[in-house]
Amino acid sequence: MNRESVRDYLLGKPEAWEDFPFYPDVAVMKIGRKMFATLVDQDGIARMNLKCDPDEALILRDIFPAVLPGYHMNKRHWNTVILDGSMPRGEIERMIDNSYSLVVRGLPARERRALEIRHGKSKLYP
Repeated sequence: MNRESVRDYLLGKPEAWEDFPFYPDVAVMKIGRKMFATLVDQDGIARMNLKCDPDEALILRDIFPAVLPGYHMNKRHWNTVILDGSMPRGEIERMIDNSYSLVVRGLPARERRALEIRHGKSKLYP
């Protein structure tokens, strides 16, 4: 996946939106007011940060050389994924889905229930 296809997939999540609170070249994808991904080009290679279960984060780093501890993030809960073509599309999409779901689960109950009513649980927690 390249930057554009990843961006499209991220923004295709229910009620996801793009913000630029840090720098104009660092896209931050949010659900509500919570960040679930960042996307940036660095030296011509796209990278994104994704939230992850701490145990799974370590496993993914062992399996894929393109998965690193989260750059400028809590390294226990975030991974950086280098979009260099070395990872299968399905795995990248699964990691995005998991990041989104983890953040949705952490939303205040009122916001989370409203999302579930509007979109159904299966779209929020794949």
